[in-house]
Amino acid sequence: MEDTPGDRVTDEAGEVTDRVRQVIGRLGCSQREFARRIVMDPSKLSRSLGGTRRFTLAEIVRIADIGAVDTGWLLGAPERPAAPAGREPVAVPEAGRPLQLVRETVRLIAEHGFHGVRVTDIAAACGTSPAAVHYHFPGRDELLEAAVRWCMDEDTARRAAESAAAPDAHAELLQLIALQIPRTGQQRRQWLVWLDLWAEAARSTAVGRLHEHYYRQWRTTVAEVVRRGVDQGVFRTVDPEFTALRLTALIDGLATQVLATAPDSTGPDTMHTALRAFVESELTPAPTV
Repeated sequence: MEDTPGDRVTDEAGEVTDRVRQVIGRLGCSQREFARRIVMDPSKLSRSLGGTRRFTLAEIVRIADIGAVDTGWLLGAPERPAAPAGREPVAVPEAGRPLQLVRETVRLIAEHGFHGVRVTDIAAACGTSPAAVHYHFPGRDELLEAAVRWCMDEDTARRAAESAAAPDAHAELLQLIALQIPRTGQQRRQWLVWLDLWAEAARSTAVGRLHEHYYRQWRTTVAEVVRRGVDQGVFRTVDPEFTALRLTALIDGLATQVLATAPDSTGPDTMHTALRAFVESELTPAPTV
């Protein structure tokens, strides 16, 4: 969701950009990792540092929070307001308040759906005020988008970590499948968010279009693993794209059944068995005689 021009910070001399670069340098991380920490689209950060886009005030505040510097040093703005009187300090993740807000937003989306989450609910979950939420995120829509991006980044990071250790494409595909089984509370929450995102995509909302882009990447990842498996000889000769389409559709359908609350609903073990059976019947080469 694009910010309105009035939200953007004037930086004609490039001083704000230089100071943001200093913050990144002090943290010793890549621009992509820094973008993840401040819950910002990496392409927006790159354009802002390159001078073709100006930072928004909300982004500057998040940068100051993660970099442990004064907003005034970055921008000349007043110091961050003190916490509400009489409230106990809230445990904030190492990456800062924005990440806490994003994590709680994901949890609330899973519990109540996109349209059932209010800024007041998020503030209450974090032990802070709606004004403090708006201090980091100008509006509810930006916070919802940040929550979706964080979910996607976490899922991508988990897949990359598991895939790196796989000895071949067959093992890699089975690991990718195992990650899709909604067994843990976190996995179930993430799937509930994805189900809501399908509805948003069907309505062509901005968040829905973000999910559509991510889902295309996910299916491409599966197709690439299948293609490598064919090249390695651990899979029979198949159309990688069509196989990925069928397998991801099967994953989606089975996960939806697992999340159903009926007593006779499909369970995680049944889902896992069915997906492994698909790999064995559709991809594993027939034994030679």
